[in-house]
Amino acid sequence: MAGAAVQTRPIVVPILIAVNLAIFAITAAQAGDLLNNFRSSLFAQWQLWPPVVASGEWWRMLTSGFLHYGPLHLAMNMLALWILGRDLEVLLGKLRFCALYALSLLGGGVAVYLFGDMSTAVAGASGAVFGLMGGLVVAIWRLKLNGTQLYVLLAVNLIISFSIPGISMLGHIGGLVIGALCAGGMLFAPRARRSQVQWATVGLLLVLLVALFITRDAMLGEYICPEDGYCYQPSGFGV
Repeated sequence: MAGAAVQTRPIVVPILIAVNLAIFAITAAQAGDLLNNFRSSLFAQWQLWPPVVASGEWWRMLTSGFLHYGPLHLAMNMLALWILGRDLEVLLGKLRFCALYALSLLGGGVAVYLFGDMSTAVAGASGAVFGLMGGLVVAIWRLKLNGTQLYVLLAVNLIISFSIPGISMLGHIGGLVIGALCAGGMLFAPRARRSQVQWATVGLLLVLLVALFITRDAMLGEYICPEDGYCYQPSGFGV
């Protein structure tokens, strides 16, 4: 359906899980504390902290998606990544799945940067995970399957995002919207021009996110932080 080579086993999803586990292990080792791994130097350098992003460290919108606040946060996101990602990767293929995952991760980060609290640092893979959820919703529509269970899961997760403190609602919604749009371009592309439409969709979404980031950057102006990168101590949100 998406023009991908037929495969039965996911490859990218296990790699992403392994990378997240390895980065968590590094932060826990640096902090010397499994539960308070956010105290590590790598966490401070990679988390999405809007003032530091505004001062030029734009890559934090991507690197923050590989950080997690403690083992429970990590376990929940990796379980969701496995459950949601394995079938979507098989359907889309490796390259298209990577594009959807990366755009969803960036979409969550840009949403936080656009509308989030400047005093709050954000980390977690949930923006990308919600993007996979949005992609699966589109896939169910395209395949004309019964998606009741997925719709209930999505609704419950959105309610949790809105109602429980300490969860980045913006990161979730940003990832969800971008993931659904990306999957729509991939799965509803006309067969005759499938590849062109798919990658044009990826390119347009990337241009949109970059444009939104540049606009927000211009609105904020330049943040001047001390050499250690700390304008002030942020409070942390998990996504």
